[in-house]
Amino acid sequence: APEVRERVRLVWTNSPANPTGAVLDAAALRRTVDAARDVGAVVCGDECYAELGWDAWDGAVVPCILSDEVSGGDLTGLLSVYSLSKQSNLAGYRAAFAAGDPQLVATLINTRKHAGMIVPAPVQHAMAVALADDAHVAEQKDRYRRRRDALRTALEASGHTVDHSEAGLYLWTRRADLDPADATAQDSWDLLGDLADLGIIAGPGVFYGAGGDGYVRVAITATDEAVARAAARLTARGPRTG
Repeated sequence: APEVRERVRLVWTNSPANPTGAVLDAAALRRTVDAARDVGAVVCGDECYAELGWDAWDGAVVPCILSDEVSGGDLTGLLSVYSLSKQSNLAGYRAAFAAGDPQLVATLINTRKHAGMIVPAPVQHAMAVALADDAHVAEQKDRYRRRRDALRTALEASGHTVDHSEAGLYLWTRRADLDPADATAQDSWDLLGDLADLGIIAGPGVFYGAGGDGYVRVAITATDEAVARAAARLTARGPRTG
């Protein structure tokens, strides 16, 4: 509604998305930026899974809110937020940064300084080293790729469908015989219980809102050994009936 649009001051995008793993292409991001600028809103892009593109995005550059094809070469009102917790296994260290509109970045720095949220100097130095090294990122991605391939193959062999999941660390999974349009929250819990019977723990899609009805989020972050065991159990069990 027009009266709602006029009140918008911040638009938050999440691409690649969590939990679905969906990726917005440059055209979709550009439409978002244009719409936000029409009402004077800031656009902040959460892009922490950008190095973990799969399928069509494997080896390709995932669109960034700051890229010229999205921003039009103008960073005004745009911020990209990136974390090393995914690409470099630095979860827990609060190793992240924001880039974009110089005025917004300066304001953010000043605000964080007075709020006591400065990243410790040793972590900042570690971030600089990690950002300068692509080899460990590629090595970690190869590890995730093997786990993802094993789990996806096993899930599909056991009667599941993986939707979206074009990037990130999760497989957005539902029963293949369930139409998402007809899914309920209980379908998520039933699927979660079905996996639990095999000793596999996943995240219920309902935790992420009504759009997650019928889904579970399967992570590819367990050890190689744990992933192999889960894949073997799924494959041995086969599709669930009834």
